[in-house]
Amino acid sequence: MISIEAQQKLLLAASKNLKKKITVYAIGGTAMMFLGLKNSTLDIDLVFETSEEREFFKKAIQGLGYQELNAMKVYGAKKNTPEMFTLGDERFDLFVGEVINFTFSDQVKKRAKEIRQFSDNLIIKIADPHDLIIMKCATDRLKDKDDVMAILKNTNINWDIVVAEAKNQVKSGKETATFELGYFLKEIYKTDKKLVPMTVLDCLFDFVKEQAEEQKKRK
Repeated sequence: MISIEAQQKLLLAASKNLKKKITVYAIGGTAMMFLGLKNSTLDIDLVFETSEEREFFKKAIQGLGYQELNAMKVYGAKKNTPEMFTLGDERFDLFVGEVINFTFSDQVKKRAKEIRQFSDNLIIKIADPHDLIIMKCATDRLKDKDDVMAILKNTNINWDIVVAEAKNQVKSGKETATFELGYFLKEIYKTDKKLVPMTVLDCLFDFVKEQAEEQKKRK
């Protein structure tokens, strides 16, 4: 596990090794740690806007001794998996534009308002909690449910934003986004009914029905 202190040191070391100033987005447990919602994480999850910027970062951490890891070992046959690098128990997951079944849209980027800077060359924008919920659903990894429950318990969520982004994901080509989010949140609802309003589930599944009807009309 990577602690908050270890994460700070790793990102600072990576920044000092960078040959160019870049801006990246923190997601997953990394973002939750920055937001005070988690004390440790299995990996440092970052999203880059371009492959070129990811290459700069890859070279920086490879210079620190990190070795590439086959993403199949963690993500299986899922699409849009990250390039992964490990050193001992520490791991970086580096995405570009897409996070498994989630598109890092312009709206998501705009909502990432909290910023941290490490040395001169690394600027990190932290994904908004509303988007973290949807991304946790998209990655569907171990402990994602627990992480979302922590977000819901400690953050004032505007469900209109969550639903709107899920629909936006559908428009961007992720046709199963609303269904997967609805199913994911339904599981949380079963665990703690106070965390997810039934009206949100109804809205998501009503939209799924509308999608199905539209598809029938096209055939």
